[in-house]
Amino acid sequence: MRVLALACLPLLVGGTASSLLAQDTAPANAQGDVAVTIYNNGQSLVQDDRQLNVAAGRNRIEFPDVSARIRPETVTLSGPGIGIVEQNFDFDLLTPDKLMDKAVGQSITLVRTNPATGAERSERAKVLAANGGIVLQIGERIEVLRDDGLPVRAVFDRLPPNLRARPTLSVTVDAANAGVVPARLSYLTPNLGWTADYVALFDAAKGAMDIQGWVTLTNSTGTTFNNARTLLVAGNPGGGGGFRQMTGAMDSAGTESNDRERLGDYYLYPLSQRTTIANAQQKQVSFLDVKGAPARSTYEYVNRWLGSNNEPVSTASVLRFSTSRQGGLGDQLPAGTIRVYMRDARGDPQFIGENRIDHTPMGSAMSLRTGDAFDVKVQSTVVSRTRKGDSRWVTKMKYSVSNARPAPVTVLLAQDGLYGDVRIADESLKGERVSADRVEWSVPVPANGKVDVTATFDTRY
Repeated sequence: MRVLALACLPLLVGGTASSLLAQDTAPANAQGDVAVTIYNNGQSLVQDDRQLNVAAGRNRIEFPDVSARIRPETVTLSGPGIGIVEQNFDFDLLTPDKLMDKAVGQSITLVRTNPATGAERSERAKVLAANGGIVLQIGERIEVLRDDGLPVRAVFDRLPPNLRARPTLSVTVDAANAGVVPARLSYLTPNLGWTADYVALFDAAKGAMDIQGWVTLTNSTGTTFNNARTLLVAGNPGGGGGFRQMTGAMDSAGTESNDRERLGDYYLYPLSQRTTIANAQQKQVSFLDVKGAPARSTYEYVNRWLGSNNEPVSTASVLRFSTSRQGGLGDQLPAGTIRVYMRDARGDPQFIGENRIDHTPMGSAMSLRTGDAFDVKVQSTVVSRTRKGDSRWVTKMKYSVSNARPAPVTVLLAQDGLYGDVRIADESLKGERVSADRVEWSVPVPANGKVDVTATFDTRY
């Protein structure tokens, strides 16, 4: 026996290309009137209204063009005079590889083309294996079909059962009467979700920013939803999605409301027009456009425990703004990423940082950390630490705040990690005890200057 290497080119079914041509000219999409409700957690509710032609009694109805990631246990079919008896989801989709897998043990036709003359020669072959390569038996010889550029194609006699060109749900129903019945197919599917993205242009001189919000739709369900009515739900319903850490701080939660539509504890963002959500596509739609909202740039530094830094550490650059109706953005903000830009000396907007925010009520005070400050730094030093008893220590700290900018700045300096019974025995600048384990100082630092802040902590365990 001899082993030959052959090229695997386009695969045909039924001996000629005409059978595939008939499939290609079938309706592009069998969906009816589609409505899609998309949640933040990657789950979506699809509601597909179709007209069913049924006979009285038991009918088997196929629904092609459902999501390839459909959750069959969530399927409901409703319509006057019909009831579901059984349902099956055929997710084994037609591909050249699957077609060859199903042909193992069966015979196909190989068509070879002479590169010099263009003449074709056909012969029958039995498929022995299709694992990592295609092994064929042709008469008394064994050949391996692989892609090395030689003009050979495989022709199949028929399509295997249950191998579908499109994701298909089949439902057996009992119909009370014969005729055309309006029915609604509803189901949940993962892999169709949305996120919010924000672009902010900050003007430090004016103390204002322009911000635009974008909805980004992502579809990897394996199915396109044509001309769909689309509703976005901002919130985290149970049953999907994992924990996602946010680092943009909500300094205080808002208590304001507006007339945006709600669904229970969630906000709804309907798209104004129908849209086609194509498979393997990202689509962006604007939902927020605010000009000149008040905003200011600040600096923050947090010392996590009563310890020293070997060298000065950059403060965080922080953009502060509000989502309130008066003096803010005047809207709720779905969780997402805010990307911040500033204009340079030439007037061109340049990217200066980004951060994520959680779902934010209207009226909230926000602190968005965009990066590390180049010229504003803090060095924490333990001046002394004295033991006063078995469970009592006195620690004197010094915080050296430096500013290499040509303008004065104010730094929010925080000492965190004050666990246990910690009392501030002395401080050079009056601070605010914002919580049991945290104190904050608002430190003014002159242009091209330095300020030292000292504090003594009496710790009891």
